[in-house]
Amino acid sequence: MAPAPQRHTADELIRPERTAGALRAALARVDPSRLDEMQRTMDEAFSQAIDHKSLAPIQAWLLVWAQNIEIARRADLRTRYRHAQGVLTSYDKHEHGDEDAVNKALAEISAVLDEAQQAVRG
Repeated sequence: MAPAPQRHTADELIRPERTAGALRAALARVDPSRLDEMQRTMDEAFSQAIDHKSLAPIQAWLLVWAQNIEIARRADLRTRYRHAQGVLTSYDKHEHGDEDAVNKALAEISAVLDEAQQAVRG
């Protein structure tokens, strides 16, 4: 009798290699709703690389998506990021002037992005 397949949470997902295929496979597991966005931005990066005769746009694309996946796969980062985004989304300077909350949310998003980037860069 074969063992039942194991289910893994996003937090258990091993950090993928920084290749397009590995990142796509990881995104399919942790946030499949963003696969079209990933493909669109990859196409843009490759087009820019050709136009500029440089690998820099592709390298930047790989880093950004590794960072996005790091946030999606880790509950701590995902929760902090979504909460800060929610604060920014609900902010309307015409209805209330809580700029302190906006500044804190922006700082939190920056901190999450920095932490995710440090994690994927090793």
